[in-house]
Amino acid sequence: MTATSARSLPRELLHLAWPSLVAQIAVMGSGVIDTLMSGHVSSLDLAAVGIGGSIYATVFVTAMGVLLALIPIVAHHYGARRITAIGADVRQSLWLALGLSVMVVLLLKNPGPFLYFSHLSPVLEVKVRAYLDALAWAAPGYLIFRVFYGFTTGIGRPRPVMMLNVAGLLLKVPLNAVFMYGYGKLPALGGPGCGWSSAIIAWLLASVAWIWCRQEETYAAYGVFSSFEWPQWRALKELLRLGVPSGASFLVDVSAFTFMALFIARLGPQFSAAHQIAANVAVFLFMVPMSLGSATSVLAGQALGAGNSRRARHASLLGLATAGTLGTVSGTALYCGALPLAHAYTSDVAVATAAASLLSLVAFYHLVDTVQAVMGQVLRAYKRAWIPMVIYAVSLWGVGLGGGYLLGLTSTFGPPHGAAGFWLAATASLVVASVAVTAYFLRVSKQSRKPVGAGRVMPG
Repeated sequence: MTATSARSLPRELLHLAWPSLVAQIAVMGSGVIDTLMSGHVSSLDLAAVGIGGSIYATVFVTAMGVLLALIPIVAHHYGARRITAIGADVRQSLWLALGLSVMVVLLLKNPGPFLYFSHLSPVLEVKVRAYLDALAWAAPGYLIFRVFYGFTTGIGRPRPVMMLNVAGLLLKVPLNAVFMYGYGKLPALGGPGCGWSSAIIAWLLASVAWIWCRQEETYAAYGVFSSFEWPQWRALKELLRLGVPSGASFLVDVSAFTFMALFIARLGPQFSAAHQIAANVAVFLFMVPMSLGSATSVLAGQALGAGNSRRARHASLLGLATAGTLGTVSGTALYCGALPLAHAYTSDVAVATAAASLLSLVAFYHLVDTVQAVMGQVLRAYKRAWIPMVIYAVSLWGVGLGGGYLLGLTSTFGPPHGAAGFWLAATASLVVASVAVTAYFLRVSKQSRKPVGAGRVMPG
């Protein structure tokens, strides 16, 4: 029995969730700051940050999703008291992060295939490319930092990540100001300047995190720095067996959002900017169920590693109920305050009006988003990733993106609904995904009678 299993589930969920939530809010706070500051430069800069950010998210979050396989693997080791195995998997994850960084940088510096779908004006495309070029320098730092995140989260110590992310948030405004508005001999870069501030923060976070890990005595037992190892295919294969479908699920999710933004860009900068505001709010609200899902998956993974399948199921259902309750409250608040919130993002009256109508739809979108956010992460704790990936592909790409294109840009179902059509279809797609992954979890958790072996990924 681990120390975790001796405590009540609500207490443990709170212990793990609130630092994760603060950390996620800090990350999203940086995105909000970028959106607010670029929106007050010009609607063109706001659109560039929105479109470029969508492309970056597609590439980066997919790579990050692969690395998130480390969390359930570490949690299982921790629950089973295989302490030294944790350090070995962390070292191999760092090699994996370096390999993923190469691919991410190449894609961000060559965004032509993404831009092909958006039909951007030449001046807007120049700004988008400049923003992505800066973010290419940020991605490796963030991926290396994400390995530390997976390690310390899996062992139930989320507070270091929280403190580091908050520190990064505090640096965001002054660094943005330097690069966006110019300082001394540095030219004013406008919206793309947000990317350069992110690059500096990314490498600071990665450096401080691993220096801290090396010097902090509580991490010494895991032996992360006890030896040097070249990449080991056997260990990497086990990480990839869970990480690839997890990353593919993130790719489906984020690419649906990305192409949604690119298609809406065809409607003009005003609607693109309005969509960027709605998307930013949706992603910000998503941090609550995302954090609860992360905490729940750690509890479930540690319980499964310790052989306590009943505790794992109870923890999963508790996380789902908590996220659903909070999602209902926040969705209602968003629906009631859509217009004032839109005006807080932009001084452009037309953009604010369009954004307010989209935010009313986001309120309903968020309600169903909470369910899949928790269930998707819990299934990774059970080391089930392939079937959830298929569910997300069918629902988000088929119902969401395909349906959004038909509703928003064609007359298939009557007059085109524009950006609203995409959000209506996206909400329907999450209803399908939430029902399917919840049903799959209920079946998998009933079948679970013993811990899944370390490094063993069950079919599906």
